[in-house]
Amino acid sequence: MCRKLMMLGATLLMFGCMALAAGKAFMGVVSDSHCGAKHSTAGDDAAACVGKCVAGGATYVLAASDGKVYQLDNQDKFKEYAGKSVKVKGTANGDSIAVYSVETAGT
Repeated sequence: MCRKLMMLGATLLMFGCMALAAGKAFMGVVSDSHCGAKHSTAGDDAAACVGKCVAGGATYVLAASDGKVYQLDNQDKFKEYAGKSVKVKGTANGDSIAVYSVETAGT
């Protein structure tokens, strides 16, 4: 009986760790490192500005709905989302996010 309880506990612990490793969802607008939170509202003007800034050497960032600006790894995933509201799944480490996936907000 004790062994079964220990196995159950170990299994629950393992699944709990896997759930934490899956990361967190961050909501916000894809902006650029030059403008940052200036593009906290999605739109065509934001998309045009982000595109110009990134072409000029800036990187994509997430202007999160909580007011923070996060650096994003895997920059190639964000080109089509410039200036748009998104949900980014990943793991935060300080002011950066290790990105697992990105999709438009509301999907």
